[in-house]
Amino acid sequence: MEQIKAPLTLYLAAPRGFCAGVDRAIKIVELALAKWGAPVYVRHEIVHNKYVVDTLREKGAVFVEELDEVPGDRPVIFSAHGVPKAVPAEAARREMVYVDATCPLVSKVHLEAERHHAAGLQMVMIGHEGHPEVLGTMGQLPEGEVVLVETAADVATVQVRDPARLAYITQTTLSVDDTAGIVAALQARFPAITGPAKEDICYATTNRQASVKAVAPHIDALLVIGAENSSNSKRLVEVGRAAGCAYAQLVMRASEIDWRALEGIRSVGVTAGASAPEVLVNEVVDAFRARYDVTVEIVETAVERVEFKVPRVLREAV
Repeated sequence: MEQIKAPLTLYLAAPRGFCAGVDRAIKIVELALAKWGAPVYVRHEIVHNKYVVDTLREKGAVFVEELDEVPGDRPVIFSAHGVPKAVPAEAARREMVYVDATCPLVSKVHLEAERHHAAGLQMVMIGHEGHPEVLGTMGQLPEGEVVLVETAADVATVQVRDPARLAYITQTTLSVDDTAGIVAALQARFPAITGPAKEDICYATTNRQASVKAVAPHIDALLVIGAENSSNSKRLVEVGRAAGCAYAQLVMRASEIDWRALEGIRSVGVTAGASAPEVLVNEVVDAFRARYDVTVEIVETAVERVEFKVPRVLREAV
């Protein structure tokens, strides 16, 4: 006799999953493979998601950490997170074919940093030490021109050249609320500091965090589909907890769900980081349907219509 399934409401946050920059980066690898054939090399994971990376690897992409691992006669793609200026310079020196898949919203921060530098300002970057995006942005300017702060507490001890000639920039995938606190600390210590004309935290990060806040009051638990090394996915877990969701968990895919931790719950929120494909969301929904009598509710806080073109070299006929 079939067991009666307990009722459960799944609240799907929207927007969720792929952003325009991730979509463009994946397209760049696929189009490069179509144009030049396999193997096409990619410096660093194109986006922080194992499923995406493994899928592209099966198609002929080879992922490396540094340029010196790439044979000179094969194309190389730079990841969506951006690279220090030295990397394309080295590729040009070696006369390599390279395509830059840096997200245009990250490139915007790079240009901002260069503009401030040209005006004689030193940069304070708000971000996570060692993250590829931070390394790429800091690597746009000469050594010492960008100092990093990770928390509001760091602001008290950061050493700058001239407190009167400063500007701040941020990583694009931070927590909106945490960053506001760090900016306030910077402005309190350095009243003359210049900020970006428009927020550096990207539209997709902001929208995904807002949708988690909207879902949080309805749910007993939150599952964020994303990778351990994905900054924006980890921030979604933190945002969920801060919004009052006692159980918020990051999972790569359905096989990682801790079902025992979910025993007795009646409502679960599901979202996905900007580098997680919708196929993994569907997999999670199916896993719940196998165990519960599921009702799905969509909680939509914004509609995204942003699209970024791929570089011209890949728009030309294959």
